Amino acid sequence: MSEPVRHASPARFGLTEPRSEEVLRGLGLWADRRPTEGSEPVLSALSRCPDPDLALRGLERLHAVADWDALSAALHEDVVVRGRLLAVLGSSTALSDFLVVNPERWRSLTDEVDVSLELGDGDVLRTEYRAKLLLVAANDLAHVVEPDLPFVPYDTVAAQLSDLAVSALRASLKLAEARVNGASDRCQLAVIAMGKCGANELNYVSDVDVVFVAEGDLGVATRLASTMMQIAGQSCFEVDAALRPEGKAGALVRTLDGHASYYKKWARTWEFQALLKARPVAGDAELGQAYLDVVRPYVWTAAERENFVEDVQAMRRRVEDHVPTPLADRELKLGRGGLRDVEFAVQLLQLVHGRSDEGLRIQATTAALAALGQGGYVGRDDAADFGRSYRFLRTLEHRLQLQRLLRTHLFPADDDVTALRWLARSVGLAADGRRSEGQVLLAEFRRHANQVRRLHEKLFYRPLLQSVAGVPTEALRLTTKEAVARLAALGYTSPDGALRHIQALTHGMSRRARIQGALLPVLLDLFAGTPDADGGLLAYRKVSEALAETPWYLRLLRDEGAVVERLAVLLGTSRLVPDLLVRAPEVLRLLADTDALVGGDPHAIGKPLRSAVSRYGDAARAIAAARSLRRHEMLRIAAADLLGFMPLETVCVSLSEVWGSVLQSALDAAVRSSGEPVAALSVIGMGRLGGHELGYGSDADVLFVCKPLDGVSDADAVKWASGVVEKIRRLLGAPSQDPPLQVDADLRPEGRQGPLVRTLDSYRAYYRQWAEIWEKQALLRARFLAGDAELGAEFEALIAPLRYPADGLDAASVREIRRIKARVDAERLPRGADPSTHTKLGRGGLADVEWTVQLLQLQHSGAVPGLRTPSTMAAMGAAVDAGLLAAGDAAELTAAWNLATQARNAVTLVRGKASDQLPTSGRDLVAVASVMGHPPGGDPGEFLEEYRRTTRRARAVAERVFYGEKP
Repeated sequence: MSEPVRHASPARFGLTEPRSEEVLRGLGLWADRRPTEGSEPVLSALSRCPDPDLALRGLERLHAVADWDALSAALHEDVVVRGRLLAVLGSSTALSDFLVVNPERWRSLTDEVDVSLELGDGDVLRTEYRAKLLLVAANDLAHVVEPDLPFVPYDTVAAQLSDLAVSALRASLKLAEARVNGASDRCQLAVIAMGKCGANELNYVSDVDVVFVAEGDLGVATRLASTMMQIAGQSCFEVDAALRPEGKAGALVRTLDGHASYYKKWARTWEFQALLKARPVAGDAELGQAYLDVVRPYVWTAAERENFVEDVQAMRRRVEDHVPTPLADRELKLGRGGLRDVEFAVQLLQLVHGRSDEGLRIQATTAALAALGQGGYVGRDDAADFGRSYRFLRTLEHRLQLQRLLRTHLFPADDDVTALRWLARSVGLAADGRRSEGQVLLAEFRRHANQVRRLHEKLFYRPLLQSVAGVPTEALRLTTKEAVARLAALGYTSPDGALRHIQALTHGMSRRARIQGALLPVLLDLFAGTPDADGGLLAYRKVSEALAETPWYLRLLRDEGAVVERLAVLLGTSRLVPDLLVRAPEVLRLLADTDALVGGDPHAIGKPLRSAVSRYGDAARAIAAARSLRRHEMLRIAAADLLGFMPLETVCVSLSEVWGSVLQSALDAAVRSSGEPVAALSVIGMGRLGGHELGYGSDADVLFVCKPLDGVSDADAVKWASGVVEKIRRLLGAPSQDPPLQVDADLRPEGRQGPLVRTLDSYRAYYRQWAEIWEKQALLRARFLAGDAELGAEFEALIAPLRYPADGLDAASVREIRRIKARVDAERLPRGADPSTHTKLGRGGLADVEWTVQLLQLQHSGAVPGLRTPSTMAAMGAAVDAGLLAAGDAAELTAAWNLATQARNAVTLVRGKASDQLPTSGRDLVAVASVMGHPPGGDPGEFLEEYRRTTRRARAVAERVFYGEKP
């Protein structure tokens, strides 16, 4: 038996109109309710058309006017004809109309794409232009219908359309010359393409922007230009000369000198931006090149104009503001995330950086974007993403314009299912099982638009652009003699040395060298505004060389203008920062975010550190990790401090908390590696660490106390605890790439001669029998820091009667404290130190303030609970509240203590090592004064005078309150 005949429906091939089967039968593609033999390839291709119904209607119309036998045979046998013809018929009613009027033109669909136009009259030009446009479109769309045909990239299509437009302009000019008597003898005219035609990236439907330059009889040249525009407008496209000097109000044709004079004196920023796309395309080639030679220097110095970057940015905002709000999200060209976002960003980057890099002097957007990425001005991923999104949006624009050959940039509305489906299929998008073609297109469109907007805002509003634009063009040439002179003028004391650093950083043709070449002109200006320009540049070179293999380092500096500016301040001010930075480069990322740099609650910053270190089982690795994390935090704090984002109190608390967390982490790790614990062990913070008043150069003053567990002797407990403590001190102080951390236990009973660790009972016995007044004074700042919290609380309870005596101090104890202080003043000040500028032991310095407050605490804390605090400032406030210290005296002491503490920190930051002595001359003084809030260009001597004046007043208070002297 023969198999039964299977019936089919045209709907199988995407055809939805009621007449589809009837039309297919008429075309010989359907019979007996199924496809005719051999027609399956044609019907399958038809099903892949953007609009199968539209394509079928086009075939029906051609059937009536063309040699259908030949055309049908070609459709069945020639995949090129089938793919190109059906793609056009299913995409463009306008090109379908052209084929119906010119039915033999389908035969040209097998031709190679050649956009040159033959001369004839205007009607011939119109027909030939449309025929060439048909061929470009057919070649562009064919792969959608026949996937085996080659995909034609957007850049190729745009170039073909631009070349076709140039051919049309040349043909129109030839026809115009024939109409204007004696034109070629009486003038020379050059046609300069602008905009998308000039950039070789034209749309299917677009005005062609031009500028005319002429010599000779300008009247004849003007008639020639206007006639050319009329011929091209009637035959091919509108020719728009509105980009000429003075726009539509200006002369249509100008001489070369006229153009030069205008651009030199009157042109606005946007006009130089437009000239970026200029290229001669028709007429006198020599005159056209002369025009380019005249205007190009203006283009590549435009970025030096005052407010250049702001003007370009304002122009983009004005363009965006003119888009009607209801259409803003659908406007492919002008809206947010549209084509202008890409073009404005690329052009701005070109105009700023192209002054020094001729490789950026490219007209096409996609090619310029690729050059920006290759040159390092834009991240590789950003350049690639920007380019993909731009090509996608331009392709959508092309497809929309092809429908009726109308100038449109409007994406279909979300609820226009038919239009979305057609457009999706025209760009090769398919349903994915969960979403229809239209839904897939919507998602892709929004993704690309959002990506374009994100990158536009990142690149177009990049702060670094304004900085680069502000650097004179000659200063961008970093390896010339002029650069040495400029460096000297900027204030570099060794311009030759600075130039060597520059040459080392920019040597070669690597991407890294190109990025440095873009960054350094800005950095040189920024360093010039710091206290030590030469030192800042040297530090930058060292950091850059150390981080040469860190892939995000230069990208971060290029993309985040705030990072560059802040890094320049840090490196041009501090010698501590670069040393920390090469070992903690991740802190650089925080410079882009002030909140992240400052951090949260300073009392909580140690928790992440302790958590991270707890993952290490080996004590050496754990403590190494703790030291590394301390370096990170110290750099973060120093950067925030130097940049003026962190108040003094937060700096001191943060540094103290970090040190405490390091000790806690080290103790935990040492205990884990020391066998079964036989005692509880606690670390008691002393001095500035105990008072939450630590500075950058402060050691950690501590006491160690232990308590044997049940059944363990004191000797065994002390032996075990001492082993743990020695391990901590050894590992924290071991040589490494990090500076050693000194744990100072000299304030323990018997000082260096006494045991490093004592039991709680041993401390009790010692303090009961032997404690001297200075030891009780030292205990005022004792605070449980790490280890066993219960034992720490017991220790604090043990020492409370000693440091907060119920009955205060007797006269002898007061005299003893004063005697010790006088001895410290006389003997502890280093030889040759200036007592007026020594922050710790100088007149009115830290010691004067702290001893004054501590005497009040020892005298009155038994009766005034508010004085029972390790904090100098908190105790001072309590003394004022209790009437023990006049508010005015407290203000003088507070001002001196804050100033001395901040200055002491500043010296450490500037010099890279701890010091209590303020510099009194040179760059270190300038830098310290700068850190203290005095501008680098001011007189640093004013800072010294302020310091001496403030501490002199505090000294007077200390002498009256501490020594009991009468004013």
